[in-house]
Amino acid sequence: MSHRAEYAALRGAVAAVEQLSFNRAGDVGERIGRLGYAPLKIRRAVVERQLKAAFPGKSAEEIERIARAAYGHLGRTTIETAVLPSYDRKRILDLFEDVSGWSIVEERMARGKGLIVVTGHLGNWELGGAYLAARGLPIDAVARHMNNPLFDDYLTATRHRIGMTVVHDDQAVRRVPRSLKSGRAVAMLVDQGALGLASSWVPFFGRLAKTPRGPAVFALRLGTPIVFGVALRTPSGRYQLTFEPIETRDTGDREADVDRIVTEYTAVLEKWVRRAPEQYFWHHRRWKHQRPGTPPELGDPL
Repeated sequence: MSHRAEYAALRGAVAAVEQLSFNRAGDVGERIGRLGYAPLKIRRAVVERQLKAAFPGKSAEEIERIARAAYGHLGRTTIETAVLPSYDRKRILDLFEDVSGWSIVEERMARGKGLIVVTGHLGNWELGGAYLAARGLPIDAVARHMNNPLFDDYLTATRHRIGMTVVHDDQAVRRVPRSLKSGRAVAMLVDQGALGLASSWVPFFGRLAKTPRGPAVFALRLGTPIVFGVALRTPSGRYQLTFEPIETRDTGDREADVDRIVTEYTAVLEKWVRRAPEQYFWHHRRWKHQRPGTPPELGDPL
């Protein structure tokens, strides 16, 4: 019953905001999102604790400002994602005021070994994937199952309507190689370390973060190139999409090579988070899972 109630509320909200412009719908989402910071205080302690750990030199006032803005951005991103299925290809492309590095995507795809696109929960990652599909890139998106199965089915159908094929993470080991060998692109989020997921512990804002190593393993096994992509919201309300290559050189030392690649795409993500910390998903406990013996100063901030 709770799943049905959540789903009904979601569909009702989507139906309402679909009548608004993209910016107006986002404004509604931002106002709703900010309620999570105050007065509801949903995971507020987690967000502020992680921001303090990532930016120890920032004042309490600046941490509060970034945290409040991050809640607003999450609400905006949620609503923007919800209305995407009602947009055609041209309208999706028009949501971007600038795209940098597209030639990198084209050149890597032309090699004929597929393409791995890695990103994090920064900016509007769903919109970034929609852009790739709208440009005609054959793309799969690796995604985790949501707790609410009705919402999970809705989100999967939404991604399909936009032009992406969803590969759930429990199917990734089997389906991702098949997609890459057929010349498709595969998009993966690389900033959540779940239990049971093959991972490396690499630095993220000076602390060891459990980070998915799947993209690095697939790249080395199949000779597939990796690019990092990020879609950041600009003051105009439109987005800037940027791509940059990740070095995937194979030295013959598989474990060292995997850890080096994971370290590199995590460092690139950190670079972009530092540029727009208000647009990052600080609500997830990024340093929660640690190897035994990790020094406290390198682990989960308490």
